[in-house]
Amino acid sequence: MSDNTEYLPPKVWTWDKASGGKFAHINRPIAGATHDKALPVGKHPLQLYSLGTPNGIKVTVMLEELLALGHSGAEYDAWLINIQEGQQFGSDFVAINPNSKIPALLDRSGPEPVRVFESGAILWYLSQKFGAFVPKDFATQTQCMSWLFWQMGSGPMLGGGFGHFYAYAPSKMEYPINRFAMEVKRQMDVLDKHLAEHPYLAGEQYSIADMAVWPWYGALAKGQLYEAGEFLQVQEYTHVIRWADQIAQRPAVQRGRIVNRTWGDADKQLAERHDASDFAVKP
Repeated sequence: MSDNTEYLPPKVWTWDKASGGKFAHINRPIAGATHDKALPVGKHPLQLYSLGTPNGIKVTVMLEELLALGHSGAEYDAWLINIQEGQQFGSDFVAINPNSKIPALLDRSGPEPVRVFESGAILWYLSQKFGAFVPKDFATQTQCMSWLFWQMGSGPMLGGGFGHFYAYAPSKMEYPINRFAMEVKRQMDVLDKHLAEHPYLAGEQYSIADMAVWPWYGALAKGQLYEAGEFLQVQEYTHVIRWADQIAQRPAVQRGRIVNRTWGDADKQLAERHDASDFAVKP
């Protein structure tokens, strides 16, 4: 359906009404906390405050992969942040992430706590802390970082762009859906052509670049994102599908993808994670 009503922007934009759509009640043009709220703290040095969305999955997959490698210092508490209820605007959360977005990490292993926000930055921080999942060779490491930054720059076109107008906007509008669908398909083609010649994004080695891209574009390739697989004809991207399936078979990925997840099949949910044994006691 086309929106034929022309919108004439005012000379000065003002926030005088809700924007509409699924997340309208938490959208606002100002930063900062809306209420005082202390965050819980568990027994491990790494405290993660997150939700099982694609950006949250990046970090829990990384942590589970580190643990699978034997890095005991990567044990973590994963606390649920319900963004629909505006918990990301609580005072303690904003103190860790002034941008009020999940995920947010607090590392309490040193003399002074270290706050880390933005999912890509958290992946990089953990890779440097534990010396894992970033290639040692400088040229290959550069490729890894290029793809990590590619995801951070491209993801908003998929999430806030296509995903919003296709799945969450209060009404369907032809222009933005077509505009962002075209861009998402271009991005998928970029990935498909690269993965036709490489098993992983940085080449032969699985890395934080794959962990960053997989929850978004791997899910899309498998028709698991916005129920848009048929619309975007994702079956065309056979190399992305091969890569997505390969990563999905990793046990650490299977664990990480369900942490802080509170929707879908009951056996694919783990609202909070405080110990490895929590995976064995899901409903």
